[in-house]
Amino acid sequence: MKRLANTFWLAGKELKSVLGDPVMVILILWSFVIAVILEASGAGDTVYNAAIAIVDEDQSSLSRQVTDALGPPWFQPPVTISADQVAAEMDAGRIMFVLSFPPQFEADVIAGLAPAAQLEVDATAVSQAQLGTDYISNILISESRAFLSGTPETPEPALKLELRRAFNPNGNPVWFKAVSSLLNQLSLLTIALTGAAMLREREQGTIEHLMVMPLTPLEIALSKVLANVVVVLGAFTLSLVLVVQEILHVPVAGSIPLLLAGTTVYLAAAAAIGMFLGTMARSMAQFALLVIMVIIPIIMLSGGMGAIESQPDIVQRLTLALPSRHFLAFAKAVVFRGAGPDNVWFELSMMAGLGIGFFAASLALFRRSMSLSG
Repeated sequence: MKRLANTFWLAGKELKSVLGDPVMVILILWSFVIAVILEASGAGDTVYNAAIAIVDEDQSSLSRQVTDALGPPWFQPPVTISADQVAAEMDAGRIMFVLSFPPQFEADVIAGLAPAAQLEVDATAVSQAQLGTDYISNILISESRAFLSGTPETPEPALKLELRRAFNPNGNPVWFKAVSSLLNQLSLLTIALTGAAMLREREQGTIEHLMVMPLTPLEIALSKVLANVVVVLGAFTLSLVLVVQEILHVPVAGSIPLLLAGTTVYLAAAAAIGMFLGTMARSMAQFALLVIMVIIPIIMLSGGMGAIESQPDIVQRLTLALPSRHFLAFAKAVVFRGAGPDNVWFELSMMAGLGIGFFAASLALFRRSMSLSG
């Protein structure tokens, strides 16, 4: 009972230290409010407001009809340029797409000669260039068909494919990016705050004060984890309710208490990683470099930037050791599919197991560093 009281006393001291630091408070607010909104609603994997120019050497009804169809929200209002301006405009980065209609384009379409319109693309943004090319090709075909037949619809094939989107009917990318952004902020803040707390004790000399008190390394380590889990979990809860649900309008199909319980498990694992890095580092500069080395794989390989299945087999196996991978799978299942404990028990077990492993390793390193200091 005394050990438990010591742990809570130290955790309270750590909470006062974090919440009493204006820079830390501003960082937490920025991460869970501004950063989440910017990352979730920023440019993603769809074409939006791309710059397009038209070289119209045909000056026909069909070329004007296609030009009118190439508008917002996918493209900026098309600008008309001459053929000798194309290279300069693309070299300057002002135009991403240039669609050129040759002379007699409409007449050849009416005659059934299948003329070619030229599309030039600035492919420095590879993903946007590929998607934009598909958009323009579909619009060109659709408008040409509408010009000839009066309708952009093709005859109904014998086998018709009907698309039904599960869990995200409108295909809104903000939904997924909001959850992925929360994971990124959870990982970065928890690891950084916990590791910085360990280093702060050493740099301020208070670690020696703790060593002469009737405290064990386990109590000190648990207090660091507990305090930072409480702070980040509180910020996560407010961000989930006020930012994700109210501002970004992302619905949560499952149980919020279950989501918070799983988040707590993940935060404990992330805090253990932060404590391990904070104990390993000898200065804030070293710790910053270690955080960069760890946080980038956590963000890139968790499944938020690309599907786990798209990664090489050996990388997929390595990501099994990342609590972030299991948390993102857990969060998506609860938020989007309304999963219950019986559906996400594996992810919860993996997060808990990895968290215990990381905590045991960090505690062993912390005990060793305290014995060497003593």
